[in-house]
Amino acid sequence: MKEVTYTNPLVENGPDPFVTEWNGSYYYSFSAPDGVYVEKQERLCDFKRVGRHVYTPEEGTMWSREFWAPEIHEIDGEWYLYVAADDGQNANHRMYCLRSENGEPDGNYVMMGKVTDVTDEWGIDGTVLKTKDGLYMVWSGQEGFRPGVIETAQNIYIARLKTPWEVEGPRVMLSTPEYDWETAGSSDTLPKVNEGPQILYKDETIHIIYSAAGSWCQEYCLGRLTFRGGDVMDPACWEKGSAPVFSKAEGSYGPGHCSFVTAPDGTDMIFYHARRDGDGGWPGRGMRLQTFTWEGDIPVFGIPALPGKELSVSVRV
Repeated sequence: MKEVTYTNPLVENGPDPFVTEWNGSYYYSFSAPDGVYVEKQERLCDFKRVGRHVYTPEEGTMWSREFWAPEIHEIDGEWYLYVAADDGQNANHRMYCLRSENGEPDGNYVMMGKVTDVTDEWGIDGTVLKTKDGLYMVWSGQEGFRPGVIETAQNIYIARLKTPWEVEGPRVMLSTPEYDWETAGSSDTLPKVNEGPQILYKDETIHIIYSAAGSWCQEYCLGRLTFRGGDVMDPACWEKGSAPVFSKAEGSYGPGHCSFVTAPDGTDMIFYHARRDGDGGWPGRGMRLQTFTWEGDIPVFGIPALPGKELSVSVRV
């Protein structure tokens, strides 16, 4: 094992980075207009957004367009891909689950079905929470979505999963935007936003690290929900932080939509995206990587690193 150096951003246009580890290698899932890709690398700092095309949708379906924030998860020895998709109309965005045909994270994936509760409301950014009591889907959704009319916010929901692609029972809202830092960028036609939930475990504690504020503005940031016991489906068992846990800095505007991995030496790492400038907008959200630490069972993410600053990460030799 040795240390190597790198600088951020790893990829100049790499929004919503999701990276996971399996059998000593790292896998990065990302989307393009023609489907979903998975890139395999041996070193965390080597991702280039050039991967294997693992899923091409059929034309003319409700999931043929606009693939957002794909994630791959190993569940009971199988690999599943979760992605938001629609038919070209954002109002029809829903979560979908696919399964790898060969049991490999970068294998070909086949559609298993739409992942939704009985309300079948607009939903994106689904991820998986695992406890000793079972499997859960956590995602960002709305109630009563209508294009151009924002009657509700984007909220964080949870629901129990019967299978990796079937919801069992009702959804429960865990968080809705309420603080000023969560509502930045909203307007009469742009929603208040909680989205991009990611699960971070620390011993018996479970955190949901989520993105807040409009992804189109420089105030996009990360918030935290913390669970230390009880029923994960009970909102009262989740403590919501009153301040962002990761927010803008010079050269790193709108840092958000993260994922977590562990480097070979055991160091905790966060992938996230941010823009070099504060102009806002979706283009130019670069994929970035840096370390984080802990105070007890609370993650401490610090400040986004300045682009071009030399950073280090351990690699296997």
